[in-house]
Amino acid sequence: MDLASPLLWGQFISIGFMALALGLDALSLGLGIGMRGIRKLDIAKISIVTALFHILMPLAGMWTGGYISALIGKVATIGGGILLLLLGAHMVYSSLRSEESPTYDHRSFWGLMLFSLSVSIDSFSVGVSLGMFAGDVLMTVLMFGTAGGLMSVAGLVLGRRVGEWVGEYGEALGGVILLAFGIRFLL
Repeated sequence: MDLASPLLWGQFISIGFMALALGLDALSLGLGIGMRGIRKLDIAKISIVTALFHILMPLAGMWTGGYISALIGKVATIGGGILLLLLGAHMVYSSLRSEESPTYDHRSFWGLMLFSLSVSIDSFSVGVSLGMFAGDVLMTVLMFGTAGGLMSVAGLVLGRRVGEWVGEYGEALGGVILLAFGIRFLL
């Protein structure tokens, strides 16, 4: 296909907007996690894994097929909203308790997987929808992965800065942000 083709540019712009919209989850969740305080190495690990999930989830969705997109789309959105609600509620609860309690640990393997899955699960349903159309699969998944990874970095770094300003209330504020986005997904 010719690089100057209007069809190619139209597809590039459409997929770019979808990638940015799907990456907003990573940005918002990154803000919440970053407010608790996070090391630069953890930012890199989380962002790389998030980018991989933003590649693998829509790819798996594209392979799943088009006829179940309506069912999976709603289930994925509800699942992502519930995950965000649980993470946010746990962060608020643990920050308000006077004694030390175990919190969501983004440095553990399962914490990293939970973070990445919660921000990329909606990419699966979008992938199922995109699987019905003939399009450039490689361009789609690479744009989704790039947007998810970069927006994760932006959210984590911005959250880290904001967390330094708000001090000990950073975890509670981050939890409230996650709760708000979880509620948004469920409505």
